[in-house]
Amino acid sequence: MKHLVAKIHPADNVLVALADLPIGTPVTWDGVTVTTTEKIPAKHKLALQPLAPGDKVTMYGVLVGKMASAVSQGGLLTTANIKHATDAYQEGQHQHNWAQPDVTKFAGRTFMGYHRPDGRVGTANYWLVIPLVFCENRNIQVLEEALVNDLGYARRKSYQPQTQALVELMKAGKSVEEILATDLQSAEVDYQKPRLFPNVDGIRFLQHEGGCGGIRQDAQTLCGLLAGYITHPNVAGATVLSLGCQNAQASMLQEEIAKRDPHFSKPLFILDQQTIGTEEALVSTALRQTFAGLMQANQQHRQPAPLSKLTIGLECGGSDGFSGISANPAVGHVSDLLVALGGSVILAEFPELCGVEQEIVNRSVDHDTAQRFTSLMKAYGDSAVAVGSGFDMNPSPGNIRDGLITDAMKSAGAARKGGSSPVVAVLDYPEPVTKPGLNLLCTPGNDVESTTAEVGSGANLVLFTTGLGTPTGNPIAPVVKISSNTKLAERMPDIIDLNTGTVIDGEETIEQAGERILDYVVQVASGLEVSAVRHGQTDFIPWKRGVSL
Repeated sequence: MKHLVAKIHPADNVLVALADLPIGTPVTWDGVTVTTTEKIPAKHKLALQPLAPGDKVTMYGVLVGKMASAVSQGGLLTTANIKHATDAYQEGQHQHNWAQPDVTKFAGRTFMGYHRPDGRVGTANYWLVIPLVFCENRNIQVLEEALVNDLGYARRKSYQPQTQALVELMKAGKSVEEILATDLQSAEVDYQKPRLFPNVDGIRFLQHEGGCGGIRQDAQTLCGLLAGYITHPNVAGATVLSLGCQNAQASMLQEEIAKRDPHFSKPLFILDQQTIGTEEALVSTALRQTFAGLMQANQQHRQPAPLSKLTIGLECGGSDGFSGISANPAVGHVSDLLVALGGSVILAEFPELCGVEQEIVNRSVDHDTAQRFTSLMKAYGDSAVAVGSGFDMNPSPGNIRDGLITDAMKSAGAARKGGSSPVVAVLDYPEPVTKPGLNLLCTPGNDVESTTAEVGSGANLVLFTTGLGTPTGNPIAPVVKISSNTKLAERMPDIIDLNTGTVIDGEETIEQAGERILDYVVQVASGLEVSAVRHGQTDFIPWKRGVSL
């Protein structure tokens, strides 16, 4: 049964509108009836009691803001009458008793993955072509043009026929108004040749703008991230192009690879342009070596693996006022299920943990883990303030429009992706995951920077919740898009894989949605193609350790 409003936590003093509520609408929750004093758009919040300036606003059981001006009972909370505020937190550890979910349904389940020499299992099998410095980006593009089409990896929708139709209309003397009124249909041009290497999912070209300039830490961090991708279980091998004189030296990359995999044995070809000479010699050598590597990668096959071999990145982007009560808690249930099964999950986006720090501290398995979290969190927050910003500036215009009007409100909902299991490790970007359980990774809230980082730390699959819609993907890990509301799933079916608007609609519980998501995860980990892969979304943005919210 669908309700008009929801109260997320017993301690909350606001309700969330689940549908547009006209002025004068009576709504009831736990025997308390409130009448709206103004129009309350769906996803926004109304006061459960009269609120005066300075009063605390509580959602998810935590402080998410303080009133800047008075709001009557049943009134709308907006950026004009509420300001960001959070409670202070401390490092003292508290007892955390985790009630593990029942995993009987998934006990003994397996997925079909690629088993690597280091014991990890990939959900895909890619070859990487990487520049160590931005100077090599053009050569990367040349290699992409040479390899992708003829090996059967080109796949894209062409809108060129639409342009041709518009040219013909103009030549026929059609007016601007007539052209604007024309209904053009895109044409699917078949670039897809049969794959020469059927067991290789693709070749991924990771262009970036780093490797030189900046500070030496930038080069070291970039090499750490690239090493995370090269050693990733979804990667069979890599071709690396180096100019030769840049800060991010090949030796630095090899050191970072050895940190992550001391017995690294994948095919790896590193070419130095200043040593080799001409572009033709460089590209020809790279083509030969990459082709030989693909022949080796194609010898690998999917084999059964337990769900404990999954490492899932938890991400959100284009969030709305429903994200924290449907998609995020459903993914949180997936997190708890996977942790109970012996797998790993990664919760990132530190600016979106603002306001729930004490909960994270209390869930840490030991004092050192809690202390590392608070240290990284405070340092990140201080660096934002130092350049005239702050976590309170994190919500985007889209977030605010759809009900997330303070960073603490956004963060309290975003944190629910991490479920309720203990925090076993806190990682600083771009450190790798080495422990099963819930891992925290220090990253920005920026969708692509954070997703890029989670995969670099070992996520072999990413669950990405969204309330507004985003086409974001990743070069090597499938990114499953989960909508928080049914309207989004119906409006953008080409990019949404799963809908948890069913929770808002009263058709499904959070636990049922979580189990449905995990069932889908098993299929994706076994090779089912998600929308982001189908559309060629291979977004890759390394975080240059400046302030990014």
